[in-house]
Amino acid sequence: MQYNPQEIEKEVQNYWNENSSFACEVDNSKEKYYCLSMFPYPSGNLHVGHVRNYTLSDVITRFKRLNNFNVLHPIGWDAFGLPAENAAIKRGVHPSGWTYSNADYMKSQLKNLGLAFDWSRELATCSPDYYKWEQWLFTKMFEKGLAYKKNSEVNWDPVDNTVLANEQVTDGRGWRSGALVEKREIAQWFLKITDYAKELLTSLDDLSGWPEQVKTMQKNWIGKSEGVEFELEVHGLDEKIGVYTTRVDTVFGVTFVSVAAGHPIAKLAAQKNTEVAEFIKDCNQNKVAEADMATMEKKGIATSMYAINPFNGEKIPVWVGNYVLMSYGTGAVMGVPAHDERDYEFAKKYNLNIKQVLESTDDEEVDIDKAAYCSKGKLINSDAYNGLDFTSAVDKLSSFLESKNIGKRTTNYRLRDWGVSRQRYWGAPIPIIYCDTCGPVAVPEKDLPVTLPENVEFTGQGSPLAKCEEFVNTTCPKCSAKAKRETDTFDTFFESSWYYLRFTSPNYDKGMFDDSVHYWKSVDQYVGGIEHAILHLLYARFFHKVIRDLGLVKTDEPFTNLLTQGMVLKDGSKMSKSKGNTVDPQELVDKYGADTLRLFIMFTAPPEQSLEWSDSAVEGSFRFLKRFYSSVANHCNNKEKEFTLDKTNLSPMAKELRNKTHSTLAKVTDDYARRHSFNTAIAAVMELNNAVNKFVAESDNDKAVRQEALESACLMLAPIVPHICHNLWNMLGKPGAIIDAAWPELDKEALVKDTITIVVQVNGKLRANLSVAPDTAREELESLAKQEENVTKNIDGKQIVKIICVPNKLINIVVK
Repeated sequence: MQYNPQEIEKEVQNYWNENSSFACEVDNSKEKYYCLSMFPYPSGNLHVGHVRNYTLSDVITRFKRLNNFNVLHPIGWDAFGLPAENAAIKRGVHPSGWTYSNADYMKSQLKNLGLAFDWSRELATCSPDYYKWEQWLFTKMFEKGLAYKKNSEVNWDPVDNTVLANEQVTDGRGWRSGALVEKREIAQWFLKITDYAKELLTSLDDLSGWPEQVKTMQKNWIGKSEGVEFELEVHGLDEKIGVYTTRVDTVFGVTFVSVAAGHPIAKLAAQKNTEVAEFIKDCNQNKVAEADMATMEKKGIATSMYAINPFNGEKIPVWVGNYVLMSYGTGAVMGVPAHDERDYEFAKKYNLNIKQVLESTDDEEVDIDKAAYCSKGKLINSDAYNGLDFTSAVDKLSSFLESKNIGKRTTNYRLRDWGVSRQRYWGAPIPIIYCDTCGPVAVPEKDLPVTLPENVEFTGQGSPLAKCEEFVNTTCPKCSAKAKRETDTFDTFFESSWYYLRFTSPNYDKGMFDDSVHYWKSVDQYVGGIEHAILHLLYARFFHKVIRDLGLVKTDEPFTNLLTQGMVLKDGSKMSKSKGNTVDPQELVDKYGADTLRLFIMFTAPPEQSLEWSDSAVEGSFRFLKRFYSSVANHCNNKEKEFTLDKTNLSPMAKELRNKTHSTLAKVTDDYARRHSFNTAIAAVMELNNAVNKFVAESDNDKAVRQEALESACLMLAPIVPHICHNLWNMLGKPGAIIDAAWPELDKEALVKDTITIVVQVNGKLRANLSVAPDTAREELESLAKQEENVTKNIDGKQIVKIICVPNKLINIVVK
């Protein structure tokens, strides 16, 4: 019999479909296991990165099922987003049709891969049945003060008439229109994620199943810092400038204050000075991105205004700096060039005063003519505070500010509130109505969902919703007066921040989810790319805590364990259409079968590492499956009856094969369950198959030992190559489907060897092998080694300097 993957895989997939093999329900008699991959955007075509992501979760799912867990493994579509709207503009189609058509095609591709998804739970976030409940959640957050609207500085494309994310601005121009992007202040909806900053930070320590790298990234993003916030008076004006610093010990070294271009002081200066106005205009054509701020050229302009240092009354020049963000902190920073590298660079460029107020306490060189001194030293040039160390200085300086009621000690977070407004059509409408009398009013639950109108025109000029009068015009839910709907839609992160909960009851129509959420609880294993390590995961954690506080869930975190897979590379670079180095997984499935692709994906690299594409390695995976198929087929061709294994009557070779089978099982079980080291699990089973092929069965009991080895190999490979293992399981005479079988039981007695091989060396060179009982005494080993003919001739007439013995491994006789 020849291995025919196309025929086998079609037959097995039909079996799964006809038997709804992966549909699951609450079963209190079993321990649950919720495994989830980050769901795909329905772009139309799977790429190899998709295959890796979903195969990883599939392997984990199938292993847990074989270990008698009740497994939930759902799939859906992250279906809102700008690509569908762009397709509508370019192709003249509606985003809905484009999205669902792509989803249907991708669904067929996923099924061809043999993925064990519960398709009965399939959802699409663009469905009103889905986004109704996130609209409901938003109204609850609005009622609790967690959702609010305020003016915010944004990147504005004056041609497309839309807000752009930083990633959509290239060299100061809109990614689609090419127009110069402007900075504008427009009203945006925000969620108060900052209210949960402390818990989001501290509860990271409870996530022992998350990679440390991801937790560190989130900690840095949340960015806790402890410092002092205080006000500086502005000479001759009533306005004050608020600043926040973690280094109040350097306050006597402040020689300038720098404010953001959007700061009220900057705007006031612009009214009086055309050069300042022009500088601010230039600043407004830069991207608002902190990553850029760190590397961009620091530029500034003096305002001719002066702030007053509250500690010594000194007048400090106020500048506008392009590196200061209005959206971060107070929008102003105190410049201490002697003790801050960025301020030092700025002061040197504009010839500003540099005043040293710290000296080293540990002989560290301090030369502010060469560089800023940023360590925590002893105060100098600081009046009554001279000689204080950092801790004492912070305490006394902070107490002074508090006594004057002009400042306070405070804990700040880098994290800012989440802006969820998007000026586009293909997203969930924000459920707010504006009434001249009542102000912004949440849409009542009975009127949800607020659905997207179908009859809109896609021109690429702003959001079609704003031009759709039948959508915009409505009545106030409170006073019934004429009112207007919000025309912004939610950021697509909104949908992906709670979808894992909806999967527990996707068809429930009386709430976000039903009580089965308490059975499935948090996701036991989440799988996805490292690129989502910050925003998606942080927003999902935030949503989970809000939903918990509404009394809907009882857990504190959404994802107990996290696996972040590496990229798929070809010729050393990430696969992408622009580089022309993509591989179509469907072509590989058509040529080799899904099992070959799955085996290659899992065998080539550990999950967390990047995977380098190799056509020859794909071919190698196919060859192994053919050998494995032949191993089983040859065994079954010579199998005239069922054999009963007699463990008490084993030949030496049979004992050796049983030892190999069960030592492989022990390793593979650990690789699956604890290490997620699937490549080494595959390598171990390959070695077992080689041992099976070398084994010569001379008796019925030998054949029973080989049967056990092949059954175990099938079960160990079934999570990775499920189609061929389903087929071979039946070929081996096992009833039913292998997905309903149980993981093999480890026979610890089989792990105990009657004899072991000891390597004998002379001066480090192999001279003989001894077959002895385990834990043979050292003296006996030395004696047996010296009696070996090849050892004797290499030590005769020579002085034995020493004998090195590694228990159960080797003897090395050192001579001269």
